[in-house]
Amino acid sequence: QVQLVESGGGLVQAGGSLRLSCAASGGTLSTNSMAWFRQAPGKERDFVAAINWSGGITIYADSVKGRFTISRDNAKNTVYLQMNSLKPEDTAVYSCAADHRPFAALGLRSVEYEYRGQGTQVTVSS
Repeated sequence: QVQLVESGGGLVQAGGSLRLSCAASGGTLSTNSMAWFRQAPGKERDFVAAINWSGGITIYADSVKGRFTISRDNAKNTVYLQMNSLKPEDTAVYSCAADHRPFAALGLRSVEYEYRGQGTQVTVSS
């Protein structure tokens, strides 16, 4: 069973940066799309970014485009989310997810990603 563990969250001032990591264990995900989602208190889980199996294709939510960068290192079975120019509205629990289907097209919906981590808290103060 694949397990995903996020790290790198924390408290940062507006305008600052954080780098989240998501390490997979229990199986290789080098042929699987991966994504980041976030959920703020009282709100629905939102798509943030996704990356295909090779890292050659990425997609972003409009709200983070130009500020966040998703990347992956298949040798380390890890996906990253570099977050720059953070805003208070970026405050949420960020979780990573992986599609169980090899070489699948990127999706924006949480239901398309079978494997999910527990999440890491990101808090941006104004």
